[in-house]
Amino acid sequence: VQWVTVCPCVSFEAEKHAGVSCVTASMDDIQFEEAARVGQIISIKAKVNRAFKTSMEVGIKVTVQDVLTNVEKIVSLAYATYVAKAVDAGKIELEPVKLLSTEDHLEHTLAIERRRIRLDYEQVFQNLMQESNKEGDYCDTFEEEDAVSTDLTHVQSIELVQPPHANHHGNTFGGQIMAWMETVASISASRLCRSYPTLKSVNMFKFWGPSVVGDRLVFNAIVNNTFQNSVEVGVRVEAYNCEEWIKDQARHINSAFLIFNTVNDKGQLVTFPRIKP
Repeated sequence: VQWVTVCPCVSFEAEKHAGVSCVTASMDDIQFEEAARVGQIISIKAKVNRAFKTSMEVGIKVTVQDVLTNVEKIVSLAYATYVAKAVDAGKIELEPVKLLSTEDHLEHTLAIERRRIRLDYEQVFQNLMQESNKEGDYCDTFEEEDAVSTDLTHVQSIELVQPPHANHHGNTFGGQIMAWMETVASISASRLCRSYPTLKSVNMFKFWGPSVVGDRLVFNAIVNNTFQNSVEVGVRVEAYNCEEWIKDQARHINSAFLIFNTVNDKGQLVTFPRIKP
C-alpha cells in the first residue's frame, strides 16, 4: 500500500506534467488481486490520464513477478488524484494531457467518468452519515449469542512525522499515512479472527488536510462490521503540531475503510464472528 503513492515514479509523473510540486488529494478504492511475497519483484508504473482545472488523475499499475517461474501478475490497478501546488502559492491551472495512443484516448475518456462517480460517491456517503446521525435512527439494542463487542477491536497508535516520512517540501507522504493506517487496521481485524488478516481493499481514502514534519499523527481503528468471510475496519487520522498537542486541538486529516479476510491452514476463508456496537 505504501509504495502506491510513495514510489517516486508516481509523484514524478504528476510533477512532470504540472511543472511544479504536487500533493496527493485522494485515492480511489484500491482492490488487491494478488499478494506480493518476499523474493518477488514488484513493478510500479504510473501515467497521467487526464488533467482537470487544478487536479489530475494518475493511473497506477502494480505487478509482481516470480523470479523462479518468470510469471507476472497484476497486484492492483489504482487511480490517484493529485493537486499541483507551487511553493508559497495556491493551486494552479493545469495544461491538458497530450494523447498519443488509443489507450491514452480511452483512459482520458474514462477519467471524466471516474471523476463523476468519485464526486457522487462522496455526496452519497455524506448524506448517509447525516441520516444515520439523526435521533431515533440508531437502535441501541443488539442481542445475538456469541457476538463480539466492537470495543475489543479498538486500536490507537501515535506516530511522529520525521523527515524520511515526508517529501522535499515537508508534507507527509500519502503512502506513509496509508501504511500506518493499514498497520492499526490489521491489528484491529486480527482481534476478531485470531490470525493474520490479509488486506483486500482500501475504500474512500481522502485527504481532508495536510500534515508536515514534526506533527504527531493519532490513528484510531475499530471494526465497523463483519460479512461472514470479510471484515471492514474504519480508521480515522488526526494531526497535531506541538501547540495543538498541548491544547488537545486535533486536525482531522484522513479517514478510510479497509477490508480484510483471512484463511486457515487449509487455505479456506475463515468466517468472522458477528459483532455488536
